[in-house]
Amino acid sequence: MAKAVRITSEEPGAFFQHRPVVATIVTAHARGMDNALAIGLHTLISHNPPICGIAVMPERFTYELITESKEFGVNFLSFEEVELVCAVGSSTGREIDKFQKFNIVKDKSVRTAVPILKNAYAAYECKLVDDRGYGNHRWLVGDIVAVHWLKEVYTPENTLDLDKVSPILFLGRNVYLTTSKDSARSIGRIVH
Repeated sequence: MAKAVRITSEEPGAFFQHRPVVATIVTAHARGMDNALAIGLHTLISHNPPICGIAVMPERFTYELITESKEFGVNFLSFEEVELVCAVGSSTGREIDKFQKFNIVKDKSVRTAVPILKNAYAAYECKLVDDRGYGNHRWLVGDIVAVHWLKEVYTPENTLDLDKVSPILFLGRNVYLTTSKDSARSIGRIVH
């Protein structure tokens, strides 16, 4: 085995070391229009109350719709939908109706007007509570006001059942991968 070479740099350059990340489709609705945007920069911020955050570039059409409506959706799709994620991420809602162009089927939202993707194994409806700029992105924080999920793709312990669904992981440069159920390990809590 070749000796590992660790690189240390004070200039991060192309920042990719945090990948892979779970790819999602963020949805928005305003002005009678729906839009969808593929993102990988998102996280749960709080369980109680349920709050999540997403990073969106301010020039994106979805950002405009979110700031107008004060709502957004976060949709989690299985690896079978990877081409859709790539297509949504490679096009602009200013020029096309992505829902029509890519035959995206919507499910009904319950607390917002944002589209929920019918093929999502899980989705959040969020009400925007904060919008701050960091570098070339806006960090949007939302109260999760409704959650949609397919019960059958989760274990009794409420973890994703990798025998039933494979999440989309984004590696960068239009490279996507997924998990292997054989790589999942349950490790008990380690207390020191």
